[in-house]
Amino acid sequence: MNTILHLGLGSFHRAHQAVYVHQLRQLGDTRWTIAAGNLRPDMLDTISALQAQGGAYTLETVTPQGERSYTRITSIQRVLPYQDDLAPLVAVAADPATRIISFTVTEAGYYLDAQNRLDWASFPDLRADLAAVKAGQAGHTLYGGLVTLLRARMQAQAGPVTLMNCDNLRHNGERSRGGLLQFIDALGDAPLKAWVQANTSSPNAMVDRITPRPTPDVAVRVQAATGQHDPAALMGESFIQWVIEDHFIAGRPEWERVGVEMVASVDAYEEAKIRLLNATHSCIAWAGTLIGHRYIHEGTHNAVIRRFAYDYVTDDVIPVLDTPEHPCPINLPDYRDVVLDRFSNPAIADTNQRVAMDGFSKIPGFIAPTIRERLARGEPIDSVAMLPALFLAYLQRWHTGQIPYTYQDQAMKPETAHAMCDAADPVVAFCADTTLWGELAGDPRLVDAVRRARDRVSRFVTAHTGVSATPT
Repeated sequence: MNTILHLGLGSFHRAHQAVYVHQLRQLGDTRWTIAAGNLRPDMLDTISALQAQGGAYTLETVTPQGERSYTRITSIQRVLPYQDDLAPLVAVAADPATRIISFTVTEAGYYLDAQNRLDWASFPDLRADLAAVKAGQAGHTLYGGLVTLLRARMQAQAGPVTLMNCDNLRHNGERSRGGLLQFIDALGDAPLKAWVQANTSSPNAMVDRITPRPTPDVAVRVQAATGQHDPAALMGESFIQWVIEDHFIAGRPEWERVGVEMVASVDAYEEAKIRLLNATHSCIAWAGTLIGHRYIHEGTHNAVIRRFAYDYVTDDVIPVLDTPEHPCPINLPDYRDVVLDRFSNPAIADTNQRVAMDGFSKIPGFIAPTIRERLARGEPIDSVAMLPALFLAYLQRWHTGQIPYTYQDQAMKPETAHAMCDAADPVVAFCADTTLWGELAGDPRLVDAVRRARDRVSRFVTAHTGVSATPT
């Protein structure tokens, strides 16, 4: 029996990776099982419910047409209790039967700056974790936790292991590996670094399934449909995708049997998802918030917002991702239409608050690359410029306290954002910000396009609400 040790027992893992392992087991291939737990004392109620149920739980899936189905997922065979010393996780990590250590810790849990360096200055919890590990305690960030687990594995001579990142992060395997090695360098543990370099691999992967935070009505529907009371029940959309680079150092499940795409390079899939799905998601969340919508599907059903998203992808993204020199292996117009269909699903009830967060990471990560490539080719950026213009209007609402929910943004310095909105010319100040734009900051072509797009945003908001998009 081979084990996957998973760190981060949240909804996404249970609606995604655990489902694929479950499906493989349903086909009769029971050679792989999951043991899962958390690096921090999170979700204690869910973990307790899962332990009481032997790791099993019910997943509700919902199609864009509103059809619901229910599956009992049983691939998580061991639910590991949280302990401050991580002893339950360490025991599994040091077991030779463990061949993969996977993780979903959210994008913010990697602490990397734009140059993929650990941002020690901005994250006191990262500095505190380094000090704790130096003092011989267990680590509770991803890197400190992995150091604790991998040291135990090295000392047990338990053999190689694959480190598999399942978060929504561009080049997620390479970047998390780089962060881990930098953390080990900061510790000064040369033997561990040499062991990690020789005995681990870190494949890049692209993951996709919309999985909202479970609400109490999910468990009510599950009980009505199945007769089971399941406090660990959760819900996800029917769409699911996983693309993984086939770079496993200690074996892997035959995931291709259940629809996982095992590829030599994940780059094209990653770019398509980040630019067609993630950026479009943000566009709809920012625009929807500006005209009083609460949910993503409401904005997607608005013809003007849907057109913003459709034109952004069609006019500016597809032409840079699918070229005669570098044809894309994905049918991008079909992918665009599937994405908009998924976002229109009212049963998902995905909130603008969840999707709108972290704009100061999403502009440079999801949107600026398209602007940069269009400008390098001497092509217009009118459609893509609508996205930063929507975010600027959203930021100006936040600045005046008129966003109807708490806006969360780990990469934003509030004083900088407030100063931007207070500037004599907010468009110029916004386009000059290097956190958002890097080397594009201050480019007159960017300023001009965002200024014209902001005028379109103002007309859109006024037409829908009778209120200016840029409150004073």
